[in-house]
Amino acid sequence: MKALMKRPINKSSNQLLAALPDAEWARWKPHLETIDLKLGQVLYESGGKMSYAYFPIDAIISLLFVLENGASAEIAVVGNEGIVGVSLFMGGKTTPSRAVVQSAGLCIRLNAEKLVKEFNVSLPVMHLLLRYMQALMTQATQTAVCNRHHSLDQQLCRWLLLSIDRLPTNQLIMTQELIANMLGVRREGVTEAAGKLQKAGLISYARGKIEILDRIGIEKRSCECYKVVKDEYDRLLPDLISI
Repeated sequence: MKALMKRPINKSSNQLLAALPDAEWARWKPHLETIDLKLGQVLYESGGKMSYAYFPIDAIISLLFVLENGASAEIAVVGNEGIVGVSLFMGGKTTPSRAVVQSAGLCIRLNAEKLVKEFNVSLPVMHLLLRYMQALMTQATQTAVCNRHHSLDQQLCRWLLLSIDRLPTNQLIMTQELIANMLGVRREGVTEAAGKLQKAGLISYARGKIEILDRIGIEKRSCECYKVVKDEYDRLLPDLISI
């Protein structure tokens, strides 16, 4: 059987990889591979062994906490600005969260052992990943605050903005049921909130496809949580392309 050709790796396709110094990139590149991620694919489960770190290109990964009764809520989203698998270099090896593909697309992955080794021997890698970790923690904590104190309409606007920032287009392929699972609310609530945005001409929604028509209008309807998260990413990771 003819062997499959390895896909070329483009450093600029993920912003964290693009920020690596040339020497580090040269060491990483032979160990990287590009893979396809499917909608709903689980990259790791709560408490499970993590064999790879993932650097999304045009996919979005949701980090979820799942309760014993099966209910779940999203704590953060990761796109081409970041990495999935921070527990590896933080020393925990596992995490109580689940990583699920929210938007299908391409992703670059790196062997877990290689990532840990690079984190331990390279100061530029350590500093870059720790700054990213702080930005990710800000997103997670701000999401918790938002879910507790802001309306579902505001939460949906925040979620749409964070998601679309991490895609090359202004469209999301996402059902209302999946959005409800991400936000930890009833599907009927998402239907009502999305209907308000569509009626106001801010989005177009049909057959699981959401198109952002008026980003500025959505930002005005969102709470301050979106700006807090974005400002922190820009502050901690100024060398990266702004998200």
